[in-house]
Amino acid sequence: MRFALIIAVLCSLAGVAHATPASETHKAYLTLIIDDLGQNLPRDRRVLALPGPVTTAIMPDTPHAAEFAREAHKAGKIVILHMPMDPATGPFAWHPELPIEELGKRLEAAFDAVPFTAGINNHMGSRMTAQPQAMAWLMGELQRRHKFFVDSRTSAQTVAAAEAQKIGLASVSRDVFLDDERTEAAITTQLQTAIKLAHKQGSAVMIGHPYPQTLAVLERELPKLKAQGVEWIDIKSMISVRSNRAMAGHGRDGTYRPAPR
Repeated sequence: MRFALIIAVLCSLAGVAHATPASETHKAYLTLIIDDLGQNLPRDRRVLALPGPVTTAIMPDTPHAAEFAREAHKAGKIVILHMPMDPATGPFAWHPELPIEELGKRLEAAFDAVPFTAGINNHMGSRMTAQPQAMAWLMGELQRRHKFFVDSRTSAQTVAAAEAQKIGLASVSRDVFLDDERTEAAITTQLQTAIKLAHKQGSAVMIGHPYPQTLAVLERELPKLKAQGVEWIDIKSMISVRSNRAMAGHGRDGTYRPAPR
């Protein structure tokens, strides 16, 4: 009798274990990067006030790049270099016809312009990120500098993330652009797309810009993430969660579509 009772209890416990809802064990992580910072301090400071670990991507050729990088770092935010790449223009921009030596000089100057950087992502770059030799050199240089890379995925032809993975560089790729359409309704839809994607594949990387419409949506919606079963984590944690694996990028329709930059 005692043996039968023990068996019954064990079976009951096993049943409870199997009945644990998947939602209690499934994790959904979200990371947010805001690009194009350094141009307007009052506007950009709204990004620092967002209620979580937003990553600040600062352009080197902006009037407040160094000052805002210092403010972001002091506020405990991760700072990355938003590196201009063809078709972007300017003194720091990378172009396919430039020799590696010149690319290196421009990268060095960009890092000097934006202090406290932990990594970089590409600004524009639809042509440049499709160049295997230049991207391979960049990933090796970032490895040497102990910095990570975020592929903004502005082109379906990008090889940047693949080159990073070849050498085991800490890297991650963008999933969802929030605001290629600058209306609060569209941005809210994109945010919900990212949340659904995080639940589906375990994580999602969002990139947005400091547009008034974007900031209004984020200020309103980000505090609700926890109630939707999503954990907002910083970019370094996301790289660890994904173990450098790339996910498919998504447009508003849920399919890969690089945003016009």
